[in-house]
Amino acid sequence: MKKKVALVTGGLSSEAQVSYKSAKTVMNALDKNVYDVYLIDIHPTGWWYENLVGEEVAVNKADFSIEEGGEKITFDVALMCIHGTPGEDGKMQGYFDLIGLPYTSCDTSTSALTFNKRFTVAVAGFGGVHVAKSLHLFIDAPMSPDDILGHLSLPVFVKPNNGGSSLGISKVNSSEELAPALEKAFKEDTQVLVEEFISGREFTIGVFKSKGLVTVLPITEITTENEFFDFEAKYQGKSKEITPALVSDKIFTDLTAAAKKVYATLNCRGVVRIDFIYDEAAGKAFMLEVNTVPGQSEASVIPQQVRAMGWNLTDFYATIVEDAIAKTN
Repeated sequence: MKKKVALVTGGLSSEAQVSYKSAKTVMNALDKNVYDVYLIDIHPTGWWYENLVGEEVAVNKADFSIEEGGEKITFDVALMCIHGTPGEDGKMQGYFDLIGLPYTSCDTSTSALTFNKRFTVAVAGFGGVHVAKSLHLFIDAPMSPDDILGHLSLPVFVKPNNGGSSLGISKVNSSEELAPALEKAFKEDTQVLVEEFISGREFTIGVFKSKGLVTVLPITEITTENEFFDFEAKYQGKSKEITPALVSDKIFTDLTAAAKKVYATLNCRGVVRIDFIYDEAAGKAFMLEVNTVPGQSEASVIPQQVRAMGWNLTDFYATIVEDAIAKTN
């Protein structure tokens, strides 16, 4: 009998547009001979499934079931494709835990932790991972640019603290740029992370676990026309991604070890994407952030890395789905 997969997409943040693209890739890749796949759209107006005749049917939140042709359908697993809230911050995971439905992402605590950039670097740093020096700011307890620069050295990055997107991020090279950058970031979030700039090459690495074995996907190096890998660079073709990255044996070994350490330290599950800056002068990989529901669109990094590994997406998503189901059996 085919397993029933709820492909959960949409979301309540500005990242919903990317979630729909990810879901399209995953939907096309899943083997329909093995899985019955139902697209569930978590939307500001409700939780919806579009049935076979194009009608929107509300999801029963008591057990995450739907009705199709008069038949009640319950799912074997939720395949998470929501970037941002409520799919990447632990809210959906907590709900799924309560109703006993397996899901493909990190658990509630890890999702909530990694959605907060400051908490992520604090915990990772405590675990021995190299991270940049940073400050955590709150909108109701403002800190002046002079005070900030009393703790951190320019240049700095200013970014909204919550979420995996690159919206609201600025690179600040002079003291005059800091106040506008803070204003921009606070438009996206009530908490802001100010982080010292680390000079080096930028890499992003997919990591997943299956049957207890952690696999590091081929490394991608990010170069961008913009000053840094912002939303425009990430989603509007202003960056170049080289997969697999052309690196020395030492850099490859350092990045692979760092990725595994981050995955273990933060108790990750499923597939995550971890961003690093490699400081060649210091010979160290510095973790920037962790995305627990990484983009899966055709242009996204994870599909690139899966193909570079010699796998196809059909086998990859089957592995992720089956591992999630197996954890409850």
